[in-house]
Amino acid sequence: MSEPGVAVVIEDDEDVRNLVDAILKSAGFVVHSAATGREGVEVVRHQHAAVVTLDVGLPDMDGHEVLRQIRQFSDAYVVMLTARRDEPETLTAFLTGADDYVKKPFLPRELRARVTAMMRRPRTEDGLTLPREDHGGVSAASEPARGDLARSGPDNGVITHNGLVLNYKTRTVFLLGSPLTLTRSEFDLLFDLLRVHGEVRTRADLVRAARGDYYDDNSYISEADERAVETHIGNLRRKLREDPQSPRFLQTVRGVGYRLAPRRPD
Repeated sequence: MSEPGVAVVIEDDEDVRNLVDAILKSAGFVVHSAATGREGVEVVRHQHAAVVTLDVGLPDMDGHEVLRQIRQFSDAYVVMLTARRDEPETLTAFLTGADDYVKKPFLPRELRARVTAMMRRPRTEDGLTLPREDHGGVSAASEPARGDLARSGPDNGVITHNGLVLNYKTRTVFLLGSPLTLTRSEFDLLFDLLRVHGEVRTRADLVRAARGDYYDDNSYISEADERAVETHIGNLRRKLREDPQSPRFLQTVRGVGYRLAPRRPD
């Protein structure tokens, strides 16, 4: 198994910084630390980090602004750490580009398990599901015939539905021939909804789909986890240019979760 690579801890509290440093080193990372946002951005830039833990309440910069700057050049997995409990903080973290969000105080094994689960998830060269034809992505010219949920072949990894084309092997998505740029979580949720042929997926199901192996069928799913899924679904609908009155792809099942919208005629 390959080494997990470099992790960067951006945290102004020395005790927390040392704890996270120790957790990540025990997971096999080479760890670098920073006590301020500006320093952290530069460490991530120069060390080519694979994982970043980022405190929201830094002394010089808001953690969300630090994340925005990191996302301009890095596809590192980012876990936001905060003692704040309000819902807008969680939503802002995911909207800014965080991969996970952990509230302080946290259990060391929880943080390590979340990071390990993220590292198992496929990642592309630039961290997003950008189409890359030279790597086997689906181009508009090769888009399968539109229609009901169907695979265009037994082994090519392509699923189509109502003009949407998803290739889960190359992690590319096209809508009516145009490429979509999705985050890892958005891609995983869309794939999960497509692959079950219109079956209703609860919010807890989708949390597991987005977070991977950390959550098994018996794991506790928090309200914050479910709200994060709702945020990702909202972002997906915006990128899919959904009509709220007549959704083409994602339907809400009130009080339960979401499902794929029915097939439409070509």
